[in-house]
Amino acid sequence: MRTAIFGDIHANLEALQAVLADAASQHVTDFVCLGDVVGYNADPVACLNLIRDMGCPTVKGNHDQDASENHPLDTMNQVAASALQWTREQLDDDQRLWLKRLRMVRQVSDYTVVHSTLDQPVNWNYVTNRFDAMSNFSYQFTQLCFHGHTHIPRVYVKSDKVREVPAESVTIEPDAKYFINVGSVGQPRDGDPRACYAIYDLPSKLIVFRRVEYDIPKTREKILAAGLPPMLAERLADGR
Repeated sequence: MRTAIFGDIHANLEALQAVLADAASQHVTDFVCLGDVVGYNADPVACLNLIRDMGCPTVKGNHDQDASENHPLDTMNQVAASALQWTREQLDDDQRLWLKRLRMVRQVSDYTVVHSTLDQPVNWNYVTNRFDAMSNFSYQFTQLCFHGHTHIPRVYVKSDKVREVPAESVTIEPDAKYFINVGSVGQPRDGDPRACYAIYDLPSKLIVFRRVEYDIPKTREKILAAGLPPMLAERLADGR
């Protein structure tokens, strides 16, 4: 079993299609989505329908939740709020209901998936260092947990202590726990503009991170044509 684990698509159809094509070239057999299917970019309907039609295990992200509801967005920054309001207007009731019904946490095979953290998933906390990761490990009852939310690939390992290791190729050791951020498909923020995801090879206990080129100019054009904030188009080329 080889599973592509990906998230933070953020309505970037070109990046999502590139990741799925790359996964197929890597002989992936299964797919898992870590949420934030919508938000920021210009193809929320196409991305939502693609993920829904795939029928893969999917957890809810904060943008998925906000897009599925009608609460005020005045506590968000102006760019994110503007994009979410636009996204709400693109979705029909059935699509909103699909987002609303997504679970916050799921166990898939021998691992757990969540968009943000296991300790307080509804609070959408960010894990940016090993100290943040410590709280999560107290609630992690499987050896592996995959998450997203920060858009930055990171690997935290708990054995005698919690440490961070490079997000490249990770062999799972039997006496350790792993909390793994697979990065972002649709809006990377680690300075590398390529779409990011991970492949988990269950038989070999190996996790490999993949970076995939996609048509950034086309995505940028769609954002501007939709009237979304120009900053959302500008940031894609910088991976920020």
